[in-house]
Amino acid sequence: MRSMTGFGRGTAEHGRSRATVDIRAVNHRYLDLKLRGPLSPPLEDAIGSRVRAVVERGSVSVTVHVTTNEPSGVRIDQGVAKAAHAQLAELARALNLPGPDLALVLAQPGVVTTVEEESTDSDAAVIAALDAALTQLVGMRDHEGRALSRELLLRLAELAALRKTIEKIAADVPERMRKRLDERLRRLIADEAADKSSDAAGPEWSGAGFARPAGQLDPQRLAQEVALLADRADVTEELVRLSSHLEQARTLVTGTAAAGRRLEFLVQEIGRELNTIGSKSSVTEISTAIVEAKAVLEKVREQVQNVE
Repeated sequence: MRSMTGFGRGTAEHGRSRATVDIRAVNHRYLDLKLRGPLSPPLEDAIGSRVRAVVERGSVSVTVHVTTNEPSGVRIDQGVAKAAHAQLAELARALNLPGPDLALVLAQPGVVTTVEEESTDSDAAVIAALDAALTQLVGMRDHEGRALSRELLLRLAELAALRKTIEKIAADVPERMRKRLDERLRRLIADEAADKSSDAAGPEWSGAGFARPAGQLDPQRLAQEVALLADRADVTEELVRLSSHLEQARTLVTGTAAAGRRLEFLVQEIGRELNTIGSKSSVTEISTAIVEAKAVLEKVREQVQNVE
């Protein structure tokens, strides 16, 4: 796993050209490549291909500086210039004209030539410097990625521990509901019985189907109500999916492939499962664990923004 943040610098010489290439990379949802410097279209294509081969996403800025050992891009062939001057001078004497000036000599074919290989030299130097800068950039992103991996694994372990806590508490929810419902109904029956104790001949309260004559609870009806409430509060499916998401996240974090986009998706799904569990549960301990898990997940989300 790599970070999207990094810097690399490379320098190289080829022929008369010397190139320096700086590469800066920061966070970005996609690959955003910016090139700066004296670059021909073919050289821009070559740089883009090399960067895309090692960088999957991030805002990448490539700055190119090129210098040459010669102050100009032309070469003067003195031998050709002397021969041209001699021929022009002989022609001038034959025509009884003034001798040729320097401008006329320089205008003769072969005297002044363009240094055609300069462009080739500079392109080769830029590519060599770029490769060196990319190597440095990748090394820095790998180093940052290892630090991110350690941090994310710690946070994922915290989430896994909180998931186990929630699972343990959730297993006791049906029994808690049964006891709580039983206690509430008994209090209601007791209160109703006390209110009607003065009317011995009056009808006994049925507890809306929960009580038998003489103030006794109907165990079967109570079990049905508890089962219905427990089914509504059941979070087994959410916990199973949460466990799967956490395991996938750990696999991505410990892998070598680019994982940022998939981790972003998993963080979103983990948050969805936590929200569903929180909305289903009315148990204070589970609500507390969900709040803590969301706080940890937010830290994971922040770190994942730096992952390539």
